[in-house]
Order: sequence, then C-alpha cells, then structure tokens
Amino acid sequence: MTALVLAVLLASLDQTIVSTALPRIADDLGGFRDIAWVTASYLLASTAATPLWGKLGDMLGRRRLYLVATTAFLVASALCGVAQDLPQLVAARAMQGLAGGGMIVLTFALVGDIVAPAERGRYQGRFGSVYGVASIAGPLLGGLFTDELSWRWAFLINVPVGLVAVAIAARYLPAAARRPAARIDYLGAGLLAAAATALILITSFGERWGWASPGVLGLAVAAVVLIALVIPVERRAAAPVLPLSMLTSRTVVIASVVGFVANVAMFSVLVYLPTYLQVVDGVSATLSGVHMLPLVIGLVVSQSLAGRWIANPARVRVVLAAGMVLNVAGLVLLSTLAPGASQIVLVLYFLVTGVGIGMVPMVALTAAQNAVPAADIGAASAVVTFARSIGAAFGVAVFGTLLGDDVAGNIGGAFLWITPLVVLGTLLAFLLPKRS
Repeated sequence: MTALVLAVLLASLDQTIVSTALPRIADDLGGFRDIAWVTASYLLASTAATPLWGKLGDMLGRRRLYLVATTAFLVASALCGVAQDLPQLVAARAMQGLAGGGMIVLTFALVGDIVAPAERGRYQGRFGSVYGVASIAGPLLGGLFTDELSWRWAFLINVPVGLVAVAIAARYLPAAARRPAARIDYLGAGLLAAAATALILITSFGERWGWASPGVLGLAVAAVVLIALVIPVERRAAAPVLPLSMLTSRTVVIASVVGFVANVAMFSVLVYLPTYLQVVDGVSATLSGVHMLPLVIGLVVSQSLAGRWIANPARVRVVLAAGMVLNVAGLVLLSTLAPGASQIVLVLYFLVTGVGIGMVPMVALTAAQNAVPAADIGAASAVVTFARSIGAAFGVAVFGTLLGDDVAGNIGGAFLWITPLVVLGTLLAFLLPKRS
C-alpha cells in the first residue's frame, strides 16, 4: 500500500505541479504561445491510454505493468528535468502522462486484486485523499520549487520518491494470475484514444481557439464518430479493451457518469478557489493553500469514513447519494461567496464542500469494481478513471470560460452554472442498485 500510495501521489501531483511554474518555464525555454501544451500533453496521454492500461493489466498481470509504468514515469520525469527546449519538454511530458495514467489505473485495479470486496472502499479512500491533497499541494510545491530552487525540480523530485515506490513494489506486490493469451485489441484502444484526444483538445483549447470555431466543431464531430465506431469494433474483438458488458452494467455506467460529474465539480473547486483567494482577497499563493485546509481536511476525513461505511454493500448507494447531495450544497454555498467574507464563513463553506467532494470518487470506483468479475476489474477501473479524467478536463475548461477575466464578479455565477449538472449526477446516484 505504501508503494501504491506513492505512485498515486506522484502521478496526481504531476497533473497540477507545473501550473505555477509555467511562466518561468516559458521564460527559460521560450514558446510562450505554446506553453499550454506542457499541461495538455500530460493530460492527453494519461487519459487516452487509460483503457489500454486497464485491459493489459487484466491480460498480462498488473504487477509487471505497474513496475514498467512507474519506471517509465521516472525516466520521463528525468527527461522533463533536463529538457533544453519546449518541444523536448512537451514530448517528455507526454511520455510522463502515458506512464502516469497507467500508474493510477493499475493502482486502483491492484487494490481490487489485493483487497476483499468488503474492504475495497476503505483502502480506495486513502488514494482518493492523496489525489485531493495533491490537487492542492501541486501548485504550491511547483511555486516553491520555482522560487527557491528551479522549475526543473518540479519534475526531478519524482525520481528519488519514485525509486522508493519501485523498490517496495518489486519486493511486496503479489503477482496476479495471467489470463489466457489473446490478441490485444489495438483498434479499439486506438479509437478510444483518438476520441479522448479530441475531447481533451476541445476542453484544453476551446476557449483559445473559439468554442464555435471550425477546429473545435470538427473535433466534436470527430469525437462523436469515433465513439460510435467503438461499439461495433469492440463487439467483434476477441479481448475488447472496453468489454461491452461494461456498457450494459447499470452499476458501472452510473458510477462512470457520477465520477465524471463529481470531477467536474471537484476540479472546478480545487483549481479556481485558490485563484479566487489570491485575486480577490489578495492572499499569497502559500496563504491560499492555508485557507484551503478546511476543504482538504473535510475531503480526507470523508474519504476515510466513506470507505469504512461501504464495507456493507447495502450502504454504497446511500453514501454515494449523500456525497453528491453535499456536493450540490457546497456549490450553492460557494456561489454566495463575496469579497471580504469572514474566516468563519470560508471555513464552513470549504468544509462542507470538502466533505462532499471526498465522499464520491472512490465510492463510485469501488461500486464498479464490485459489480464485475475479478477478470474485468482492470477494465472497470479504467472506464471509471477515464470518465473522471474527462470530467476533470471538462470542469476546468468550462469553469475557466465561465469565470473569464472578472473572478470576483463571475465566480458565484460559474458555480451556479455547474450545479444543475451535479444535481443530475445526484439523481443518478439514487438509481444505483441497492447492493453494489
């Protein structure tokens, strides 16, 4: 578990740690116009490869692939740290994202291998807490490294920590049984990767290119066509990367949609609340992180408690629905934020929001894992993780567009705009089977 927690920490940190370092990177390496690709390349690669990592883990054994992914992540981190120009950094970030996506989905699936169904929620909660904390800590660490050392240490720090994770995993992770050899579904994986690429490009660059521009509309059409092609391809595949049983499983479908919606809310909050505190209340980057502590505490505690509560499968639906209700409550509270709000108000609002955020992601994942045979745990984990990744990118892009240049004036309306989507996710959570 130590090795797996370290892996999730590294992979999730690298989604956000470069955000505060980007201006310095652009200054050192040039390419201000294309600096967004440093973040987008990681997100693209990690999301696009998720389904394939999950299926390969089911087929080839997750321990071996986990060690390969983690080692590749460390090599890519070192290459990022020594990059001499922007194309080199973007290429290394893509490699890092490819490996990081594998680390996350294989970690979640490994818990499904190692831990009994009744205990999965409790263990998955630890990873959800790490993921949430990393989302807050990433920008702070990125700024600290950039100011005190060099932006390169935002990548190089992964190497010593990752080596510890690899050493522990190589010694202690059990080797899962391999399934009979089957032809790898490269066509299905390619279609899913292409569809994910189109969706991430839309969310990452839609505002810059124009939401109604021919390029964005073309990508939207391409994504729809590619997703439509997946079904006949997967129906004919001997070992589909996305088994169609996943699409007919009520639990997996609901868990994926709820995971998508929850991550829209989660990343809108985690990415833009620190911006609000810095721009509107005038606090430093470090102090904005301190102000976010009630949210992080609520997230960590609720993750842990939710994991224990769902040891009884009959409680999964109740816990998931309760978490979504608190998500809605948190967004409504945040929509009333006004400049100069008292510290007590901020603590209360952030605490409610953190509790709601923490109760959902790992409960949804555990519900999906418990709903499928052991041989498909990796695929189920990949489907939910894939949906959550798209949700994160969608949330950041849409919320950023709604926010515009007037953070103080628009943040309340932005939270209200995404609230109906979260309400829809809440209603779906109530439709989860009673025993998941």
